[in-house]
Amino acid sequence: MDEQRRAEVKEYVRQRYGAIAKGGSACCGPAGPVEVTLLPASAAAVSTPLGCGNPTAIASLKPGEAVLDLGSGPGLDCLLAAQRVGPTGRVIGVDMTPEMLELARESARRAGAANVEYRQGDIEALPVDDSSVDVIVSNCVINLAPDKDAVFREAFRVLKRGGRLCVADIVALEPLDEALRSDLSQWSGCISGALEREDYRRRLQAAGFVDVAFRQVGGAPGGCSGPVPIASMDITARKPG
Repeated sequence: MDEQRRAEVKEYVRQRYGAIAKGGSACCGPAGPVEVTLLPASAAAVSTPLGCGNPTAIASLKPGEAVLDLGSGPGLDCLLAAQRVGPTGRVIGVDMTPEMLELARESARRAGAANVEYRQGDIEALPVDDSSVDVIVSNCVINLAPDKDAVFREAFRVLKRGGRLCVADIVALEPLDEALRSDLSQWSGCISGALEREDYRRRLQAAGFVDVAFRQVGGAPGGCSGPVPIASMDITARKPG
């Protein structure tokens, strides 16, 4: 994908999710149980979460850990992570959409989550220091990025030695046709940008990750239509210690 096409994809996704933050409909929806009931009722902005899984549940977060959420959206996963790492831990959410950041910050304020901060930025060029976080989570966002190799390199850079990558994402079960790949609406709907499993594994390993594992947790995310060969998967990997 050339730079012009990458810029087109990114801007389309930004506009689409800005509209969702203002009340528009989304294709992506939870593929499994989410833990909204664990949050204060005042955190209303995350009452309808986006995503295809529950990455904080597979991350085995511990008190005191530093967590980074790639594409934090309205902030549900950040608030769930904040509860698990407790007041001695911290959570950073990075998102490129101003409207989503506004929702997330308001929810954190209402929930009294003092250990959460949100930064506007690109997951392909993270505004996060080298070797500064213990765990990276992400929920159905990496498939939206046009340069996934850059995402994986950046994730590796900011993780501490022995740090964990625990994400929920959409994975292609077979090659997607070019018409689908070129459809921006399908890209922003978490479909066209999906990698095949072995390609996903290879790219993670090329970035330096080890112990890469996949677990299928569902079919296409809720709301997506058509016979598309994709599935929701939990993906874990580790930066060598």
